[in-house]
Amino acid sequence: MSLKVLFYVTEDWYFHSHRLPLAVAAKAKGCEVVVATRVTDHRDKIEKEGIRVVPLRQLVRSSLNPFRELGAIAELYSVVAREKPDVIHNVAMKPVMYGSIVAMMTGVSRRINALGGLGFVFSSQNLRARILRKFIVSVFRYLLNRKETAVIVQNKEDFDVVTRACGVDEAKVHLIHGAGVDLDVYVPTPLATIDPVVMLASRMIRDKGIGEFVESAKLLRAEGVNARFVLVGKPDGENPASVPENELVRWVSEGVVEWWGHRQDMPQTLAQASIVCLPSYYGEGVPKVLIEAMACGRPIVTTDMPGCRELVVESKTGLLVKPRDIESLTAALRTLLLDHAKCEALGEEGRKLASTKYSLPLVVEAVLDLYGLVP
Repeated sequence: MSLKVLFYVTEDWYFHSHRLPLAVAAKAKGCEVVVATRVTDHRDKIEKEGIRVVPLRQLVRSSLNPFRELGAIAELYSVVAREKPDVIHNVAMKPVMYGSIVAMMTGVSRRINALGGLGFVFSSQNLRARILRKFIVSVFRYLLNRKETAVIVQNKEDFDVVTRACGVDEAKVHLIHGAGVDLDVYVPTPLATIDPVVMLASRMIRDKGIGEFVESAKLLRAEGVNARFVLVGKPDGENPASVPENELVRWVSEGVVEWWGHRQDMPQTLAQASIVCLPSYYGEGVPKVLIEAMACGRPIVTTDMPGCRELVVESKTGLLVKPRDIESLTAALRTLLLDHAKCEALGEEGRKLASTKYSLPLVVEAVLDLYGLVP
């Protein structure tokens, strides 16, 4: 008997970027696949793959309005009651909570809860984050220990937080490394030797280390280091740490960085980079863009933070820097910009690691196994 799988995701663009290959693989196994999400501009691309989209109107990532949140739960309840899925796959913190509540109410037989990272709630020490953290720990302990529930985390630190701090049974928590990378699409190309590009590709939010990257660019430019510094991505209006567009434009006008905005052609975009940098101090899972960069044979520079540090194995695939530390970041970028051979060596090792640990088939099979689709 074929299964019906319902994905519950906040944004259609995120589903398209991070979960569409998994949904297509489930469909190839004979599943009917539906995604309930807020629709912006990716519905046609998703439905082109045979995945039906159910638009949501109440779910908003940044909302803390209790009436709106109750509305989001009620809206999902009506979707689940109508669709009657065998599996509900909740992606990210708020869908994990609301999807688990609705699954209990409607009797969905199998619940998959994917935490792509624990976000600012677990990485920030501000008052709002600390209050939310206490609440979420209690909710997770209650919801995620239920029968037929599986939790997916992307790094060992998040595994420890979910099992120890939140009290979720270790048998229910599965460590699956990232969203996977298609090694046939993200392929190595030669690194530029003239006008090397140092690229930060991410949502333009401060916790991704955007400000530190810009300050490092200023310092290296002042030293006369030959390089272009490029930001790829757009602001995220629903994140309180979003970098305003006028600030990005000002940096460009000052000649500090280039800002390429949102790009959908990431394989071609990363091919233009000589170094890919993500000095994040956000609560990452495993940053997808860094895995993609490694698959492209690009050396990476990232922070000694959960989810990021796992990608820099014994300094063979890239360099680790201290979070929020401009001096440490500048030194690492300087080292690579002055040593092309080291960049090539790191890139080669990065491709090997992406191939052996983070390839799309490995990730997809691990999740399909949780659905009960792998013999």
